Amino acid sequence: MKKLRIAFMGTPGFSVPALEELIDGPHEIICVYTQPPRPKGRGQHMQPSPIHDVASRYDIPVYTPKSLKKDAHARAEFVALDPDIAIVAAYGLILPKAILEAPRYGCLNIHASLLPRWRGASPIQHAIWKGDTETGITIMQMDEGLDTGAMIEKRAVTIRPQTTAQSLHDELSALGAAMTVKIINALAEGKAPDSEAQNDQESTYAPLLTKEDGHVDWTQNTQEIDRQIRALTPWPGVWTVNSEDKRLKILAAEPVSEEFFEPPGTVIDHAGHVSCGNGTGLRLITVQPESKKAMDAISAINGGYLMVDEVLGQ
Repeated sequence: MKKLRIAFMGTPGFSVPALEELIDGPHEIICVYTQPPRPKGRGQHMQPSPIHDVASRYDIPVYTPKSLKKDAHARAEFVALDPDIAIVAAYGLILPKAILEAPRYGCLNIHASLLPRWRGASPIQHAIWKGDTETGITIMQMDEGLDTGAMIEKRAVTIRPQTTAQSLHDELSALGAAMTVKIINALAEGKAPDSEAQNDQESTYAPLLTKEDGHVDWTQNTQEIDRQIRALTPWPGVWTVNSEDKRLKILAAEPVSEEFFEPPGTVIDHAGHVSCGNGTGLRLITVQPESKKAMDAISAINGGYLMVDEVLGQ
């Protein structure tokens, strides 16, 4: 097996298993590219990305350009590293043609959907939110389009009624790592992988999420709201407002079989049932009142942060 020189490009926790699997393998990680440190927390201290932390732990050189498209020096620096292949996983920067063509085997992307469905920045959340019954990982040969490159391998996983964004994130992250190692080792043995062009007519787009995406519309039925909560927790978070116009985060809830015919958004009882569209209902389990810690819904009602008979979201 030939020992490949790998450039790894990623930023969030999703990327970590793939990098760690490659570090443990027979190949050489010659560099890591990741987003620059960002201010976080109340103190706004600069914190490196999860991928940066892993690379530092293994003494792998780290590069944090703000742009590869606009920074000619950063592009030249990457080309000079002479990688055999680049593995890209949720990096967050656009890769211009000069970067895509620099490695001998090009740039492979670990994308968290079954392409061409859910191209874009938030495929995990959209797959749950929009009611898909399955999603998966696609290993893709990158081109200059947005997640439009030829597909090398796809593997599906089931989305269950209890699947959350966090649980799906962890499952797909581990799957993507295993698939990447398999493909890298095949390349090292001289086995060029087959690929298949995407059908652009079947593509859907998963744009970057905003806090407004988490605003509950209580006229939707309970299944739609349940999917929204499971998809958008912890980020960007799901929320409503109470009768005092105070924001209330909904951290956990569950659909119920009872029918409710009060106006959508009505808090039905002390158990935390809320009426939804089409006579359906949802039971709030964990909520976080504005400027307060998370608590169970019954405690929120007992504490006056929620009131029976009030209509949420007005």
